[in-house]
Amino acid sequence: MIGHGVIVLAWVLLVAGWPAVSSAQDRPRAGGTLLYSIGAEPASLDAHREDSFATIHPMAPFYSLLIKVNQERPSEFEGDLAERWTISRDGLTYTFKLRDGVKFHDGSPLTSRDVKATYDRIIAPPAGVVSLRQAQYAVVERVEAPDPRTIVFKLKWPSAAMLANLASPFNFVYKADVLARDQRWYEHNVLGSGPFKFVEYARGSHVIGKRNDDYFIKGRPYLDGFRALFIKDTAARVAALRGGRTHAEFRGFPPSTRDELVRALGDKIVVQESNWLCTQYVALNHERKPFDDPRVRRALTLAVDRWEGSRALSRIAVVKTVGALVMPGSPFAMPEAELVTVAGFGRDIDAARREARRLLREAGVPDGFAFTYKNRNLPMPFEAIGIFLVDQWRKIGLNVQQVVQETGPYFADLRAGNYEVSIDFQCGSIEEPDFELAKFVSTTKSPINYARYKDPVLDELYEAQSRTTDRDERRKLIAQFERRVLDEQAHYLPTLWWYRIVPHSAAVKGWKVLPSHFLNQDLRDVWLAE
Repeated sequence: MIGHGVIVLAWVLLVAGWPAVSSAQDRPRAGGTLLYSIGAEPASLDAHREDSFATIHPMAPFYSLLIKVNQERPSEFEGDLAERWTISRDGLTYTFKLRDGVKFHDGSPLTSRDVKATYDRIIAPPAGVVSLRQAQYAVVERVEAPDPRTIVFKLKWPSAAMLANLASPFNFVYKADVLARDQRWYEHNVLGSGPFKFVEYARGSHVIGKRNDDYFIKGRPYLDGFRALFIKDTAARVAALRGGRTHAEFRGFPPSTRDELVRALGDKIVVQESNWLCTQYVALNHERKPFDDPRVRRALTLAVDRWEGSRALSRIAVVKTVGALVMPGSPFAMPEAELVTVAGFGRDIDAARREARRLLREAGVPDGFAFTYKNRNLPMPFEAIGIFLVDQWRKIGLNVQQVVQETGPYFADLRAGNYEVSIDFQCGSIEEPDFELAKFVSTTKSPINYARYKDPVLDELYEAQSRTTDRDERRKLIAQFERRVLDEQAHYLPTLWWYRIVPHSAAVKGWKVLPSHFLNQDLRDVWLAE
């Protein structure tokens, strides 16, 4: 509500109890250990520098956030460490009041000093420290901690995306004293204030957490603990779920796996599905010839029949929707009538491939030109997309060798630019163009621009769309940004947007599928009906 003073009050009701239930069977019960599988090992344990479920799924239960996305209404936000917040009338000052008495797992108090140290590290990381979401915080002028329970963000201009930025599930709140000693300590160590305390990380095997009896929400978590099992092979993860050795795999399975589990387990399995705020791109290394030539990049995107790919791959993989940089169906997404005019999205694939061959000849690329495409060793959907892309490029006379890598080496090569063409991906936590577009600004501004280019036009368009408060004007600016990335310069090559299917044991309660597999993974409200 708008008060008589200079601030807009944005009080947040914290969920302290469970909704009314219809029977004792549906009432949350305490106890039990949740067993779930994860299909990849984390490149590091520091969520500020990572962009993968492989870090979020085993580590989120150990940490708290300042604010978080509401599980029931994922377009809204609720407090985690914050009890409430206010936004100044001019939209330039965000003031958060923290809960009293929150403790880190080592028993030390968590104060605004820790929150400030955390966001200072995210917004302006020191030398040698990577912050993947740094570009999204260009709007922040400074962060202040005027007293132990108050944290203030001062902005350079009003931002519609500020709360969404602050609510990123990757914004684990770290201890200021630890960061003062070693800014990279959290890459290999764990110390948070979340619902579970860290017990053990056995590389290649598992992560174990136990209930935090001093957690700041009374009665939470319900579980005694959890064990996250690293199982890289998809068939093995399915077998573990089918055999009752795990309760869940929270990322998602393809349609065929869903059908197989339902046939085998009947009412012992529950399936939750959702559109997925996740997609894959092909990064074309602008520092390697001939991919520094926009004609070559444009040829590669023109070769790909995304409409046929959607029809075929959606039957076997967790991909489904054709779209540009902003999630299809969301308020700022490019409509299909405009999308089909962008390179690589036209309906006449034969004409597109003729143009692709012409561009390659014009750029001096010989027929049969060979290059290496690096992929990640996750079958769903990386393997399926990789096979599809290699086949598409061969249709314009290119000779492509695919190299599949483990998660650690894959990220290392991507970040170091040790590749010609590589799979890349973008997964978000909330539908917000500031998130979805930040990847594509100049590499000097965005650490996750792995295509390694500088484009001041994109930088200006990104800031302009972020600053405008007029929805129609913002939509126009976003469309210009998308067309420059995908068409005019073909900086990145888009593939397909994902579709999320999560089968889990019927015993798992209190967990809800959301459009992001990064959300709702702290396990605070999960319980076992067995």
